[in-house]
Parts: sequence; C-alpha cells; structure tokens
Amino acid sequence: MEMIYLIMPGKISDSFAEVVKTATENYQLTIVKTIQDFPVDLRNKKIIFAIELDECGFNIPLFGMLLKLKERGDDSLLGSRAVIIIQSPSELFTKSTAQKIIFLTNQMGCRFPGHPVVEATYNFSNFLTWQKTFKLPLLKIYQEQSIELVKKLTEENLKLINRPKILVLHSSLFKTSNTLMLWKMVKESLSGEDIRELHVENGTVVDCRGCSYKTCIHYSEEKSCFYGGIMVKEILPAIEEADCIIWLCPNYNDAISAKLMAVINRMTVLYKRVKFGNKTIFSVVVSGNSGSDCVVKQLIGALNINKGFRLPPYFTLTATANDPGSVKGIPGIDKRVKKFAEDIRREIKK
Repeated sequence: MEMIYLIMPGKISDSFAEVVKTATENYQLTIVKTIQDFPVDLRNKKIIFAIELDECGFNIPLFGMLLKLKERGDDSLLGSRAVIIIQSPSELFTKSTAQKIIFLTNQMGCRFPGHPVVEATYNFSNFLTWQKTFKLPLLKIYQEQSIELVKKLTEENLKLINRPKILVLHSSLFKTSNTLMLWKMVKESLSGEDIRELHVENGTVVDCRGCSYKTCIHYSEEKSCFYGGIMVKEILPAIEEADCIIWLCPNYNDAISAKLMAVINRMTVLYKRVKFGNKTIFSVVVSGNSGSDCVVKQLIGALNINKGFRLPPYFTLTATANDPGSVKGIPGIDKRVKKFAEDIRREIKK
C-alpha cells in the first residue's frame, strides 16, 4: 500500500481528529505534526493537508512548515499530489486559507486534482445545501466527503494526449497589454501546438443571472444558457472541446477582469453537464505594481476548488510590468517563459 503523508500541524480538536481518522483509516500514514517530523524528501508523494484554524483564521505552525519547504527550493514538492481537509470555528477563512496553501505548494511543484478541498465551517453550515440532496446529518456528509477526497488522492489517472487542444481566453488589447505580450512570448515557445485564442470583447458576455438549480439544469441539458450569445455559440463549446485552458489575466484592482470573471460565472451551465477533472488549467498574470498572487489565488478558488479543473505544478507565470512593452525587458524573462512552455507540454502532451 502506498504511503500517504498526513500533514496536521498545530492544535487539533478531538472532533477534527476523528473526521481525519475516519477518512484515512484504510491507508498507511506518515503523520507530520511538527517541523521536526518533516521527512527528508517530500517529492513524489501523496499528501493530505489536514488543517484546523483558530478564531482569527490562522494555523501558525502550518506556515512554518511551508517556509521550511520553500527553503528547500522550488522543487521541494515536485511530483507530489495533495488534497486539503480544512476546518474553521467560524464561517470564514477555510476557502482563503486553502487557496493560499495551494498557491504556495503549487509553486514548489505540487499538483492538485479538481475539487481538492473539503471544508467545514462553524456548525458545518456549509453542508446545508448538500443535505438537501443526501438527506444525511451534516457531520456524516462531512465525513463522507472527506473519505471520497482521500480516495481521489490515491486514484490519479493523468492521461497525456498526442495532439492536445489548447484554448486561450483573454479580454485585452495587443497594442498595450503586457499580459498579451508575455503570452505571445510563451506561444512562440509552443509553436506547432493546436492553439485557439478567444477574445472576450466588451458587451459580449453578460454576467450570470443566478438561475435556480432546476432552470440551470434545463439550459445545461439543452446545451444553452439563459442569455445565449457568444458564450453559448463559441466560448462554452471551446471550453468543452479543450484539453487545456490558459487564462490570460492582467491584474485589475487585485482581481480577475470583469469580462473573464463573467465567463467563469457563466460556466456553471456547462459544469452541470461536463466534468472538468481531465482538463488542465494554466494562467499568465501580469500586475502593474504588485498583487499577482491575489489574482492567481482567485483563479485557484474559482477554477480548481470550485469548478474542478486539475491544477498542474507551476500552473501560473506571473510578472510585474507597468509601461506598455516593459514585460519584455524583465531580467530572466526569456528563461522563465521557456520553462513555462515546457511545463505546459509536459503536463498535457504524450
């Protein structure tokens, strides 16, 4: 039986410990509770982050561990795959902390399957919607989802493709956009690949209307959406067909641009019909001054945690460039671009 490394730092309540025990009881575990417990090498491992937060949303020993991993180098988790079980004593912090864990470890080479997080908020209130479907006590739903999550960790089935279809989504103008200039550099290193670019123009994608579950299911079965338009005619079919989607995201006030966020929101109608777990996402994020990590974590939350796209190691290329064209002059950018293109090919192409 393959070893699973259970990273469970800080103060842990009996109730959380019992959930984790139930989820992992059929597996061989190495339990890591302190920095002193850390294995010499955490590459090519299966990892569970079991994290209980305090009232302020902190688990300070966890970030001491992540710092130690970072000190080992940017390949300290290369080849590893992880999931997260996270619990908070309030209604806050589970999602934002999970995003941060994924962001930091992904930059050290860790991959994550789609839907890699089971979270529990105060009184398990985040499971109330699930209870309408499963008709079980909230704690039981929490336990069952944790069991399924650990099972998912052990059953990775990465399929490489002879000629993968790559979809690139953006909403910028080539004349001034450092983000598109950086993508063009990446694209040159991906010559010969099957790449389709879609520009989400002003006024072409209306944000999600928030239809009821039954209404959304109806439109999903009809391969349509309430608003129709380019989203139904071009973008959703392109996402369904693609093996890999690259999101080009300039930093707009430390967030994804409204047009691309509208695309993500409108994907729910496709999500109800198509599973995204075999589709890989990458991103290119450029900030004028700072904050690229804010945008990247938003992508992780929306696309990997919520929508279930698989997250490969080193899934994002970030840069800071303000004046138009200045991205080309960043020291070492050519080397970073080449590595990013190599990462894309390695993750999707046979």
